[in-house]
Amino acid sequence: MPSAPIGGGAAADRIADALGTPNVIGEKANVTAFVVRRFVDRGLLVDLSANPDGTLHHPSQVAEVCRREDLADLVAADTPLGPEQAAARLQVRRADFDHMVRLGWLQSPQSIEVRFGTSRAGAVDVALYTTASVDAVIPAHPEVDWGQLRAVVKGRRSPLAALAK
Repeated sequence: MPSAPIGGGAAADRIADALGTPNVIGEKANVTAFVVRRFVDRGLLVDLSANPDGTLHHPSQVAEVCRREDLADLVAADTPLGPEQAAARLQVRRADFDHMVRLGWLQSPQSIEVRFGTSRAGAVDVALYTTASVDAVIPAHPEVDWGQLRAVVKGRRSPLAALAK
């Protein structure tokens, strides 16, 4: 290779720059390494690393992806959502969203460790879902009365609880 590979974070920074929304140190990133990993899953980028904790990419390939006209749509589709954010996007209770996961309607491609305090004892893994996979749930399940599901009040059993996996 004529130039050294770049890490997933650097690739995310270049993609953010190409969109005109640069990642700023100390602020929430506009494009993250999660998106870069989804680009690898889509076949848009090749991971040159054998390290499961990080990715390496050819700078020219990243530059090619940055020139795509549909880059903004691709990034938006691969933006990570936590379970609470995904439930809010679907306008359902978190319990209903958990049933969707149990039923196999959604799968998390990655999870992150979130720490509470400074010890590992307070750490939990939080599943992340792509925006595109969350948006695909409603069209994929027309058998669900989404209006009825959204009207279920807190404390009431979810209609999804009765469905078998």
